[in-house]
Order: sequence, then C-alpha cells, then structure tokens
Amino acid sequence: MQKLAIFGGTFDPVHWGHLLIAQTALTQCGIDRGIWIVSAYPPHKTGISTSPLTHRTEMVRRAIAHNPAFVLESISDDLAGASYAIETLKHLQALYPNACWYWILGLDAFQSLPRWYRREELIPACDWLVAPRLDPAFDQGALKRLLRTERSHQVAKVQPMHFLCQQVESQLLSQSIPIRWTILSMPQLPISSSLIRHYCRQNRSIRGLVPEAVRIYIAQEQLYQSDRP
Repeated sequence: MQKLAIFGGTFDPVHWGHLLIAQTALTQCGIDRGIWIVSAYPPHKTGISTSPLTHRTEMVRRAIAHNPAFVLESISDDLAGASYAIETLKHLQALYPNACWYWILGLDAFQSLPRWYRREELIPACDWLVAPRLDPAFDQGALKRLLRTERSHQVAKVQPMHFLCQQVESQLLSQSIPIRWTILSMPQLPISSSLIRHYCRQNRSIRGLVPEAVRIYIAQEQLYQSDRP
C-alpha cells in the first residue's frame, strides 16, 4: 500500500520553506509520494485576495519539476469553488485507491483543526504531519507565559510545539475525534510568502528564498507589484 502525503496551500508564492517541509515529511515518515494541491479559494482565507490560480499553480509546477517524488494534482472543476479539505481528500482517494494517507500542514493550520468542516470524517482518515511554524511573527512570549501557568511539572518539561499539538488533540478528543499526529524534525525557517511579496514590492532580491525557476517566473510575470499584503 502506497503512503501518500497531501500538501495543500495557496503557495502565493511557493518558497524553499514549503519544499523543505515536503521533503522532510517524505524522508522522516517513509512516504512514497507528496501530492501538492494549490488551493483555489481556501475557505479559511475569505476576504483575502490571492494571485490568480494559474500563476500559483505554475510556480509550484516549476518548483517541484526536478523531484520525481512530488506530484502536482489539479482539483477538478466541481471542486473549483471554496476547497474544503474533506472534498480534496475524497477526490484524491478516488484517484489513488488503496493508499495510506498523510496530511502535511503547519502548526497554525493544525491548531485550527477542531474547527474544520466535516472534521469527524477527515481527521481519522489521515496521519497528520505538523511542521514548525514558519511565521517569524509567532509570539513565543505568549507561549512561554502559557507554559508557566501549567501546574504539572511533566507538562512544563514538554517542548513548546509538542505542548501546543497536545492541546489540539485534547480539543478533538472532547469532540470524540481521535487523531494521529507527528511533529516534523526540521528547523524553523524565517521565510514566508508574505515576506517574499513584501520584498517584491520593494524591488528587493528574493534570490535564495524561492527556487530560481520561481524567481524568474515572478520577474517575467511582474507578480507582487501591488500593495496587497
């Protein structure tokens, strides 16, 4: 049975942090193939403008072109609206029957799982692989204050990210939803798509933040020149 991992996102644009997450998941968990899904209209990002899907998809295609373990799958026309995770999984299960499914996501997305649509179906169907938060604005101070409020000596010794994941597991168990999760062993890279867009607006170099093929595409198409965050 093939072990397949879903890695979805807006990828606006895709960058080296995304690629490191996906490769770490494959290596650490012995996954056969990483399936990249570019979200058309993520339901959790309503009201936030994104670059056209065609541009974002092409950038991912170029970024993963030289890695045979990575596959880019397009969502079919009937899922072209707001793309819920459960619908994406059902779509992929039809394309890849008899597979063992994993889902790669960042810590911030993992923390929102208790609010996901049809989570009682989705969450037990996958193993969840959690990457360290890539957002450099993450409030480490708030986390430390939260840890200090814990009375249990054992909990206080748990690594901060592990502690946050345990909180999510507890919330889901209170909804009678079991979850299997693993933290990916990788550094926290201070790279984000918003940072890259900011650099582009300021005409600063993004060399080294994105694959060269993606950098060239952004320059050719003159992407991220507006004031969008």
